[in-house]
Amino acid sequence: MTDQRVNSPRTGATASVAANKASPAVYRRRRLAVFVGLLVIVLALVLVTGFVWPGFWRSEATPQPAPTVTVTAPVPTPTVKAMERAGDETAFQKALPSSVLQFALGSLAEAKEPQGDGALEAWNAEYSDGGSGEVTLLAGQWATSDEAATAAAAWTSSAGEADREGDVKVGKKVVGQYAIVPAKGGKAVVVWQNGTAVMRATGPADTMEDFYAAFPL
Repeated sequence: MTDQRVNSPRTGATASVAANKASPAVYRRRRLAVFVGLLVIVLALVLVTGFVWPGFWRSEATPQPAPTVTVTAPVPTPTVKAMERAGDETAFQKALPSSVLQFALGSLAEAKEPQGDGALEAWNAEYSDGGSGEVTLLAGQWATSDEAATAAAAWTSSAGEADREGDVKVGKKVVGQYAIVPAKGGKAVVVWQNGTAVMRATGPADTMEDFYAAFPL
């Protein structure tokens, strides 16, 4: 009788604990629910960072291109002194520069031949870089731009066949045409018109286009 009273309460406590203990299936379902929750949070973070910070995920995989750096060479200047200019020059004479890039004016003399073709005045000029580089220039001025255009076409034709030509502009206004003609001995001739003025320069082929572009007239 005594043994039955003692064992009975223990048997009831064991049964109660067994009834409250979760089964393995319940634990598996709980772990699965936790895993799914974490996966949803991770996916949400990925989507948010993708929209808010588009470059976050590809910042290391795709490096940004380096900025383009443009290096501009300094404009060449003469290493020799230009000739002394006369004080009684005409306005057209004064418009002919004492230097163009690395070339300095060495001589300036009146040219008669263009005046025979109707030019109001014309000048022969010689420019030098102090070494082997020399440019000879013939410049003339006519009464009208139409007469100047006729003279420019004749000077170009006498130089040969142009391999480059185009418009001469002052701002956005076209004031004439230019043409570059290859010549013998590694030289080139460039002829251009600027309103009533026409210039013809002959010199090293690799510098004549720059010479024309830098000429102020």
